[in-house]
Amino acid sequence: MATEKITMPQLGESVTEGTITTWLVQPGDHVNKYDPIAEVMTDKVNAEVPSSFSGVIKELVAEEGDTIAVGEIMCHLEVDGGSNETKADKDEEKSEKAETVSNVSADQSMKKRYSPAVLRLAQENDIDLSAVNGTGRGGRITRKDIEKLIATGEMSKASEKPAAAEPTKREEKPAKAIVPSVKMQAGDIEIPVTGVRKAIAQKMVTSKQEIPHAWMTVEADVTNLVAYRNALKDEFKKQEGFSLTFFAFFVKAVAQALKEYPQLNSTWAGDKIIQRGDINISIAVASDEQLFVPVIKHADEKSIKGIARDIVDLAQKARNGKLSSDDMSGGTFTVNNTGSFGSVSSMGVINHPQAAILQVESIVKRPVIIDNMFAARDMVNLSLSLDHRVLDGLICGKFLARVKEILENTNEENTSIY
Repeated sequence: MATEKITMPQLGESVTEGTITTWLVQPGDHVNKYDPIAEVMTDKVNAEVPSSFSGVIKELVAEEGDTIAVGEIMCHLEVDGGSNETKADKDEEKSEKAETVSNVSADQSMKKRYSPAVLRLAQENDIDLSAVNGTGRGGRITRKDIEKLIATGEMSKASEKPAAAEPTKREEKPAKAIVPSVKMQAGDIEIPVTGVRKAIAQKMVTSKQEIPHAWMTVEADVTNLVAYRNALKDEFKKQEGFSLTFFAFFVKAVAQALKEYPQLNSTWAGDKIIQRGDINISIAVASDEQLFVPVIKHADEKSIKGIARDIVDLAQKARNGKLSSDDMSGGTFTVNNTGSFGSVSSMGVINHPQAAILQVESIVKRPVIIDNMFAARDMVNLSLSLDHRVLDGLICGKFLARVKEILENTNEENTSIY
């Protein structure tokens, strides 16, 4: 019977790898095409990987907990309806054998093609890439190869020149192994960093290392908005079946301001800046100890009611583990509702590769001077983190001023929720 390979699919925009959390099949199990065979976790989504063929699982190449790159083999499957080996089957088998041999010996055609992540990790840890044996196609060195060297403390070995290598003009300084040496004390609890927490950690490190962050904050008087929403919320819930939250008003205001200041709806792309045509707002949604960032698509084209419905639907999907790759992809700007935790001031880490993130803080009633008199007003801080390669203070100041203006003029006369 013919043997097919099932590889790690790309489960979202900019996703480069996935962690196998649970195998749903074992060797010898029969599966039909499109049957789920594994649960996979990425920094964007939890998803089931379907079988691309009908047949019998022959071998599980990766184990539960393994993180593998998009396109790498997850398992082998004997396809139903196979017959005696054809010439194509034999050619494929020869090709696979040749590829295996090339990865460890002759074919090193991809060895010197390094990704930015690999170069960064190697430079930060004094790793000589010429001495690293890559496990990727054509001997290419993957980020996982470097992370394994760091985790096992074998970096110094990787920095030693092979015996047959050409002599260099200066002696290479041996790399120092960086191994965490935190001592456990009585009562301490060791918590392995896996799954979503590991994915979040890697993404946050990437964001902070690659993006030069800058910050701005403005204060908005949302007294009229609060009164308007509070007057509507009970009837709205009764009529629509879901809540009208303050956050929906903020997302709508941001979407409108992005339409007027599209520079903030951009991505840094090395030698160019890509200004996105669609306004897709990423929002942070927590589920137990997991954090997801699903996307409200075309937020500028939706009413406050439509945005409120999307917020409820995406939060429900997150709690039930039903977010799809489509729900998580395409975000162009992030709005984070930090005020739901009582925060009044924070500096968000930008959701790479976006150019900015806005933290909507808690609405707090405070005394404010109006016409030289004190008045109790509902105030909120809006804190913007920006990629200083893409954005400058002038344009961001104008953007925040416009968001503030929209919010402060949200009331029964000026604003429709439909």
